Amino acid sequence: MQQINALENDSAVVAELPLSPWWVRCVLIVLVLGLSALLAITFLAYRNAPPVPQHIVDSSGATVFTGDDIRAGQGVFLKYGLMDNGSIWGHGAYLGPDYSAEALHQIGQDSANALAVKQYNGPLTALSPGQRAGVQAQVAELLKTNRYDAATGTLTLTPAESEAYRQQVGYWTDYFKHPDTNGGLKPNLITDPVELRHFTAFVTWAAWASVADRPGKSYSYTNNFPYDPSVGNVPIGPALLWSALSLIILLGGIAVVLLAFGKFDYLGWVSPGRHVHPKLLPGKAGPGQRALVKFFLVVSLLFLMQTLVGGATAHFRADPGTFYGLRLEDLFPSNLLRTWHLQTAIFWIATAYVAAALFLGRSLRSDEPKGFALWVHLLFAAFVVVIGASLLGEWVGMSQLLGKWWFWLGDQGWEYLEIGRLWQILLVIGLFAWFALLFWVARPGRNDNPQMRPLTRMFLWAALAIPVFYVPALFYGAHTNFTVVDTWRFWIIHLWVEGFFEFFATTVVALTFFQLGLTPRNTALRVIYLDAILYFLGGLLGTGHHWYFTGQTDLNMAVSAMFSALEVVPLTLLTLDAWDFIRTTRGECDRCGKPVSVPHKWTFWFLMSVGFWNFLGAGVFGFLINLPIVSYYEVGTILTPNHGHAAMMGVFGMLAIALMVLVLRQTSSDERWAGIEKYVKVSFWGTNVGLLMMVVFNLFPAGVLQVWDVIEHGYWHARSIAYVASTRSHILEWMRLPGDLVFIIFGAIPLVIASTKTWLGMRQDARHQEPAHDLV
Repeated sequence: MQQINALENDSAVVAELPLSPWWVRCVLIVLVLGLSALLAITFLAYRNAPPVPQHIVDSSGATVFTGDDIRAGQGVFLKYGLMDNGSIWGHGAYLGPDYSAEALHQIGQDSANALAVKQYNGPLTALSPGQRAGVQAQVAELLKTNRYDAATGTLTLTPAESEAYRQQVGYWTDYFKHPDTNGGLKPNLITDPVELRHFTAFVTWAAWASVADRPGKSYSYTNNFPYDPSVGNVPIGPALLWSALSLIILLGGIAVVLLAFGKFDYLGWVSPGRHVHPKLLPGKAGPGQRALVKFFLVVSLLFLMQTLVGGATAHFRADPGTFYGLRLEDLFPSNLLRTWHLQTAIFWIATAYVAAALFLGRSLRSDEPKGFALWVHLLFAAFVVVIGASLLGEWVGMSQLLGKWWFWLGDQGWEYLEIGRLWQILLVIGLFAWFALLFWVARPGRNDNPQMRPLTRMFLWAALAIPVFYVPALFYGAHTNFTVVDTWRFWIIHLWVEGFFEFFATTVVALTFFQLGLTPRNTALRVIYLDAILYFLGGLLGTGHHWYFTGQTDLNMAVSAMFSALEVVPLTLLTLDAWDFIRTTRGECDRCGKPVSVPHKWTFWFLMSVGFWNFLGAGVFGFLINLPIVSYYEVGTILTPNHGHAAMMGVFGMLAIALMVLVLRQTSSDERWAGIEKYVKVSFWGTNVGLLMMVVFNLFPAGVLQVWDVIEHGYWHARSIAYVASTRSHILEWMRLPGDLVFIIFGAIPLVIASTKTWLGMRQDARHQEPAHDLV
């Protein structure tokens, strides 16, 4: 027996010996090379961005509008929150049209009519098919010809284009009048003639960049996006070529990783031959950890708010003229509600991660540093101020009550980054303050167990990446070239969220499993290293799949298409690891064969739902729209929010709830948890079933049908109000309602109840144990 025990002890020691340094080296190599290449592509965007001409003149040399007008028009576009109504080059909201596509098609039609009258003395509709085809061919040649003179900064318009621009002013003036035909904007949103002229100059420039051939190329600055054969915009050859080649990269990547998993059986979550010794015991929490519970009360309230404004936003697509008899757009227009829908999602998920990280960081040591609870209270106050002030500022800013301060205190207007610049700066400061607090609590030198230090270091490095890689959100202003802005914007939307937040999430899950005694240290480290290598390998350069058609060259398309395909590889491994993950979370002791009671059932269930949605939402739906040739027809259709809902809510949202449930359980006694658990159970089924209903009944079928309309009639038509207002579209939008109701009633509301009961119960218990200042 002593020999057996000795062998067991030896194997335990061997299992926890330091891992090969090549794990860390591989992570660093992939990270450095990937970021270097991504930075190179980013800086090329400055050189290759569609130029903003200084002067736009007609054939006689008279000024039609100027570069200052274009930049001022972009400011109007942002000031009125129009990126949360429609889109430019496919990026933005889906309630209104794609402004660049609509302007391009209208210019093409007006030019065609002008040529028809000049050549055949009649409108285009009165011509024979042959005559009409001839006129459309002339229009395509007319618009495709790039008459921009870089030496003088002058763009010359043909007479037909000049007249088309003048007609555009009247078209957009009428568009902003009626909420029932513009997706629920505030009535008479823009009436100032100067602002309307500036806005028209901006969308006309975006339309010109969409169709005029890039110098030295046979396609436009946006790689011929949007699809509109009537003006000569059709898919380019590289879009098809790189789509096909990326499939080879995908299959090769899967083969290599499966070979590695077959050869090295210690990869993944499997940890055979271990006794389970949880280091986190429910009901055992220090004052600082209990102070973190109020973060999750705010998280649940923000989550509920997000679902409510999301449902109202979806209603504007189903019935934009009225909200059950109320004219909601007078007070809460659709673009404001969509802004709040995005911002509350970012806030509640990020807040959950911030609070959970502090909770886990505190769990890495036996003592609680003096003043930790006080700093938690201060951080909470800072978050409440930034969140509350920014949401209020967006409302006031969109109501045009801030004057010239709209960009700083109100709504910047950039989708996902609508938060006013001042609040954005304060958020960055708050995130760095959070990391400093986390480092103070969890730094390796303070850890009671030296074996924990490698895992703690990875946890802290992942946490540091969160504030560092949010900083690019400050690298542009309201009048920066749209291509440059969209490049930095997706450093946040993709690189920050899908890259470094994904890395941080992996370290949090691995640390949680280690603290619960379900995974040994080296297994947790291998998972972190392997996921970092795989996610960074595809995810860093894969960021460029958002830039296919925003003014970048086909070089970006080639690089990003190849690497973006690799983003699917780690997600396919979720199916390979699924059963082992379930075995691990069951808490069975492989040595003694006895089941172990692990009091975190619903945390694990939410984590398993993360795996499901990661594969379906990020993997299947993400890969569906990432190929350049598919993205060309799809970007900005409902298939985009289909992927966004399944991936953002399904992965990051479910993980945030899992961490929330972990903290609620840890700060609740067994007696109190008995009254809380039933609400968590309902929320699990409500969120997952409700989200699945949204995808199956509305988002996926509506997206497929909209892409089909793009192929049939052109991108402008599928994004037009006429298409959105069609009977078929309305039926599909009303089919969203059951899923929304299940998600809100059985998903979000039970979480509010659970967090409230936990917070109140914790305060009641703590009154008899801790000083008053720890109960705030």
